[in-house]
Amino acid sequence: QVQLVESGGGFVQTGGSLRLSCAISGGSSSTNVRAWYRQAPGKQRELVALVTSSGTTNYQDSVKGRFTVSGDNAKNLMYLQMNSLKPSDTAVYYCKENGVGYVAWGQGTQVTVDS
Repeated sequence: QVQLVESGGGFVQTGGSLRLSCAISGGSSSTNVRAWYRQAPGKQRELVALVTSSGTTNYQDSVKGRFTVSGDNAKNLMYLQMNSLKPSDTAVYYCKENGVGYVAWGQGTQVTVDS
């Protein structure tokens, strides 16, 4: 059973930085896509950034140039470095892994950016 656990969320002032981590266990596929999503109150969950097993990354337009997704496949970790944070980045952030035959989500971590 694949399990994902996020950490690193918190409260930060506008312009500040946070780094989220996602620890992944139980995955058995080497061909996977790992991603960060977020969900703000009253809004749908949206894709923030993804990284493939080959290292290809992709970002939502609103975070390009501010957020960086990276992975350590050897340690089964994924990170989201978030810089120049804005109040509009306030949300619960989730990590997700798509493997062969499965999709797994973490429980989420709250990020609050105060103006």
